[in-house]
Amino acid sequence: MRRSGRPSLRRRQENADPQKIAFLLRKQWTLYSVTPMYKFSYDNLKEYSRLLSAFVAAEKQKGLAVEVGNDLGIKVTLSTVLGLKGTDQDQVAILVQIASRSQLLFENAEDKVVWSGWFCCISGDDLLESVPEDFTCLSLFLANGAESYTAIVGSWFQKTFDCYFSRLTISPLNLAWMAAMWTGCKVDSHMAATELVFSVPCIPQSLDISYAIHPEDAKALWDTVQKTPGEVTQEEVNLFMDCLYSHFHRHFKIHLSATRLVKVSTSIASAHCDGNIKILHSKHLIGVLMLLTELAISQIQ
Repeated sequence: MRRSGRPSLRRRQENADPQKIAFLLRKQWTLYSVTPMYKFSYDNLKEYSRLLSAFVAAEKQKGLAVEVGNDLGIKVTLSTVLGLKGTDQDQVAILVQIASRSQLLFENAEDKVVWSGWFCCISGDDLLESVPEDFTCLSLFLANGAESYTAIVGSWFQKTFDCYFSRLTISPLNLAWMAAMWTGCKVDSHMAATELVFSVPCIPQSLDISYAIHPEDAKALWDTVQKTPGEVTQEEVNLFMDCLYSHFHRHFKIHLSATRLVKVSTSIASAHCDGNIKILHSKHLIGVLMLLTELAISQIQ
């Protein structure tokens, strides 16, 4: 992650599909970085859907998937998600859904989506400029559902497009960036408290400290710290966190700087160091994804 100036998260998605955007919100997604995909074509999404459906079904018969149950069949659908772009050069996002039909359902019942994942690369210009034309950059992958399905889908993409998936974790430093940037975002609806969770290494088991700050107080503090509207610097993030640490120490005599920041929750999104995220606000979806894309690209490079 860049340590110098960084644009704030004020972004709007244009020509977006409201249904698909809503589907992406308020779910817990597990983050992955993905290297550029070789010979991926947006014109072949139907064919990819058919091939991936057959691959998932074959892997399930091997007993590798969890939710076998009474399923009659598996249907995988790949589709585009319009509007998820930070710049005109960004590749179009791809949504992958696995649906399952059970014997208990009526014949004309809709298939039940049992797993979802999506690829995107928001404002990934640095990577795009260095990649040959035969490669498609969709560096950030987010998955929701059984890990067994994630492994199967990842395996098919890796074999088919010569790419590589790896879990994307979030360092305490990057969580601090998220806390500062998301606190500074304006929200039209009700604002939730900014909550920071710290892990204290203890024996025999670790201890978590939860620190909740009223949203108006957190926003007021950030406004006093931020020097240039629309841009965030490492110095500002450090000062913001130091002020919160000082306030906590004044009341509880605990040095949070000696602990490890593991989770951040705001009105915009929540993120855990394990690489799990829940995006809560559509207005700031692009900004959150831009930040996550940067983390994914830095891991690839």
